[in-house]
Amino acid sequence: MNGSQSKTSQFLIVGPSPHIHAPGSVRTIMLDVLIALLPALAASCAIFGLRALALVSTCVASCVLTEHLCRRAMRRPDTTGDLSAVVTGVLLAFNLPPTLPFWMAALGSVFAIAIAKQVFGGLGYNPFNPALAARAFLLVSFTGAMTTWSATAAFDPSSVADAVTTATPLGLAKAAMRSGLPPPITMDAPMIWRFATGGINGCLGETCSIALLLGACYLVFRKVITLHTPIAYLGTVAVLAAALRIASPATAMPVSFHLLSGGLMLGALFMATDMVTTPSTEAGKIIFGIGCGILTMVIRSARGGAYPEGVSFAILIMNAFTPLIDRITPHRVFGRGRKPKAKKEEARRKA
Repeated sequence: MNGSQSKTSQFLIVGPSPHIHAPGSVRTIMLDVLIALLPALAASCAIFGLRALALVSTCVASCVLTEHLCRRAMRRPDTTGDLSAVVTGVLLAFNLPPTLPFWMAALGSVFAIAIAKQVFGGLGYNPFNPALAARAFLLVSFTGAMTTWSATAAFDPSSVADAVTTATPLGLAKAAMRSGLPPPITMDAPMIWRFATGGINGCLGETCSIALLLGACYLVFRKVITLHTPIAYLGTVAVLAAALRIASPATAMPVSFHLLSGGLMLGALFMATDMVTTPSTEAGKIIFGIGCGILTMVIRSARGGAYPEGVSFAILIMNAFTPLIDRITPHRVFGRGRKPKAKKEEARRKA
């Protein structure tokens, strides 16, 4: 060993944990999410026509432009290349009615990036899901436009009721429940298939559950998400829906209705699995999913409430609890046992 080697060998460079780095990056993760959203995008174009593609393009372009201008105004590096703004634009569009005016979609995109994301410092610092925050903003600001629906090309209104051409299934069910009327939709096998394939009214990307499940399978395969939150979320909704059905079979909708209607699949698979605004531990993800499921069913089943859907607000509310959930479900420190009590018992035995 020469002198130079002996001098350099006396120093050890230790960086902060974690010391094992994954080969992925923000851009590759966001690219995987975009690929997973392609089936739902194709389904929305087939169901609602080319206006769906135009609405998605408007949201994406507005989000990317807003992020570029915000980063430039804050004199920070441009982050449009990580594709996170593109993902936000697609998800926001998926949460909008297909008939929403383009300027409202653009305004919601500006809110999603400038207010719900960049004000907090950008990606990784935003406490709330930007797309859902923008949807809540648009719902409060433009309630009429955000709750106006048109009949889809794949739906036959005569099979259910004439009102289905201007309301979502959740809206019909909420109105019937408030009036004490029986369920307006019978969830037989043909109707379940229609719900799963997108033959219902709803937001742009939430109607075709099969397309959303295909995209989620891709994300699980790529290890971008885990199934802890989706299973906990959907399972909680299923259990509560079954309980309501048993308690009030004359007015409560069946489990299949709640699982396949509204934005539940979109929210559980793509919104509640957001890496930034949801817990990082496995136990925390389960708690988060259970909380989302409870809040969703409370909003949907509250007879005095005027809002028929509960997914967006449920996830946003649970986003606020994410720091607390992470705090009470910390990661196990590497090298330490799972149960400290076991060491104490072993020490007692030796004594």
